[in-house]
Amino acid sequence: MDLKEGSLSLEPLDNILASIPDAGDCDLIPILQKIQEAYGYLPPSVLAATSDRTGIAASRIYGVATFYEQFYLEPHGRHTIKCCRGTACHVKSGRDIIRAISRALGVQEGETTDDMRFTFETVACLGTCFLAPVMMVNDDYYGHLAPNKVKDILERYD
Repeated sequence: MDLKEGSLSLEPLDNILASIPDAGDCDLIPILQKIQEAYGYLPPSVLAATSDRTGIAASRIYGVATFYEQFYLEPHGRHTIKCCRGTACHVKSGRDIIRAISRALGVQEGETTDDMRFTFETVACLGTCFLAPVMMVNDDYYGHLAPNKVKDILERYD
């Protein structure tokens, strides 16, 4: 799918809304999850169309979309890297892992590579302190990391 905002098809949105009876009265989170699954993020033009077609106020849609970290308002890479910056990881040189990821990808925290392959995020905690320092790529955990392991791990993802 072309990620240029002006050329996005609304057909996936139409299919999503057709599959949800009374979408205007439905819980907004499942609608946004399906939109993000279809488009890879929540494009502003699609959110505006969602508001128009469901009668849900745009302010409510954006309120939910910006409150929950699971939603992205900008294009996201095919693979999401989450690196822990919590206490256990910090104590075990987690900052070095963050720097290694940045070097390997050529991006900073919160950025996506130009080829849309990776989006790099840091998070307060991944809940796996026993693996510190730890990062996730999609749903895969990598623990007891050393900076020299990062590049090899990332090369596994196309």
